[in-house]
Amino acid sequence: MRLRPRTTRALALTVLTVTVPLALGGTSPAAADTVRQAAPDTVRQAAAAPGWRADAGAAPEIPDSPAGRRLRWVLEAAGRAPLAASEIEQHVSAAFLKEVTVDGFNGFLKGLAGIRLDGLSSTAPNLLTGTMSAGGQKFEFRLSVDAAGRIDGLLVRPSIPPAPTGWSELDARLRKIAPRAGFLAAEIDGRGRCRTVHGVGADTARPLGSIFKLYVLGAVADRIHSGRLSWETELTVTPDVKLPAQDGLGTRPDNSTVTVREAAKLMISISDNTATDLLIKTVGRKAVEKKVRQWSDHAARNLPFLTTREWFLLKTVDYPRHARAYLARGAEGRRAYLKDVVAGLAVADAAYEDWRRPRKIDDIEWFGSPRDVCRAYAGLLKRSGDRLHEVLSANDAGLGLDPGTWPAVWYKGGSEVGVLAMAHLARAAGGKTYVVTTLASDTRAPVDEATAAGEMISLARGAFGLVR
Repeated sequence: MRLRPRTTRALALTVLTVTVPLALGGTSPAAADTVRQAAPDTVRQAAAAPGWRADAGAAPEIPDSPAGRRLRWVLEAAGRAPLAASEIEQHVSAAFLKEVTVDGFNGFLKGLAGIRLDGLSSTAPNLLTGTMSAGGQKFEFRLSVDAAGRIDGLLVRPSIPPAPTGWSELDARLRKIAPRAGFLAAEIDGRGRCRTVHGVGADTARPLGSIFKLYVLGAVADRIHSGRLSWETELTVTPDVKLPAQDGLGTRPDNSTVTVREAAKLMISISDNTATDLLIKTVGRKAVEKKVRQWSDHAARNLPFLTTREWFLLKTVDYPRHARAYLARGAEGRRAYLKDVVAGLAVADAAYEDWRRPRKIDDIEWFGSPRDVCRAYAGLLKRSGDRLHEVLSANDAGLGLDPGTWPAVWYKGGSEVGVLAMAHLARAAGGKTYVVTTLASDTRAPVDEATAAGEMISLARGAFGLVR
């Protein structure tokens, strides 16, 4: 259960870190994602929303300093992303780029499209901090550069409300996020058990969104532990696993290769759908289902375990015909329907322009309780090593815990229309490990992510303060 300390540099390329459409064209928020987290589209959607416009007034002056020149580039490049790796490498340090990847940085830049610089709060030559805004939402940012003047730290995150100072306050605020919400703050003890510190509906299964990718990562870690796979094994990105995307493996040429390590990091850090399905294909659906049975009290609701492509096709091709036909069958009938019907559907036929309300989020999704999520993290801790820690710590969703107090932080979140979920694991300097999970959903209307995401991060911050 060893976690290496996290760097004190800002490594999270995070605009809101929880939701993104599959980016199959256009900017419609209806192209909802349960499947991509880092550098999400909340900012992009707000900027594109009808009636949105930047506040009037002159933009603040950016100093002509090493950090100022890089900030100007970031703001200008946001409108041109994705950029060639060669251009990014001119402006971003090699060490930082190794952590976040070219795909991750491009995803971050796209998330910044339409954002406006409001003001600067500090203007040191190598460090700038300040505020930005889009669609009426405020964001904090921090940009630092190394001795060569290249970006070595960059963070953009929503302005987070003050953290709750007690469990009763947290519970009251939780109820306002969505009509249905579950919460758990738990300690993972020395035997790998999740011991409740505070919970609200902690054992009720709810839609997980992309948190399901923890199960996929668990199956990959098992295969590596057995010696049948390695982090450096090269995988081929075949057309059958590709989903159109604005970054990640979906943008790579057919039959290009990627290591297991890179695919896993993309799956967690930017919730890359193509990377996810490639890893499911590599280890096999049954291996992932085995992890669900080990870690979840609600395994039956996840059988058969859907790939992101299957989930997407069921909700977008001739909807709701295929969704209803799939749900009318038992588990084995559903497996047959995925193989005989859904596998033959084309992503090009997906119609998602009117996907503005929740679509069968209690039936076609991935499910688990907050306690199940804690058990998944506990299971991953047993396989923890430098590579697995690198994958899970690449993005903290803007949680921003003090690294001196909390030297290691993991994160996975997820969303689709009507679903918003966040789960953090953090190890305290004293050695104890805690998991804080919030699962929220609404079957009738989208969750207001512009406010709910920041509130959920605030609740997590407060919970980590209260468990110590």
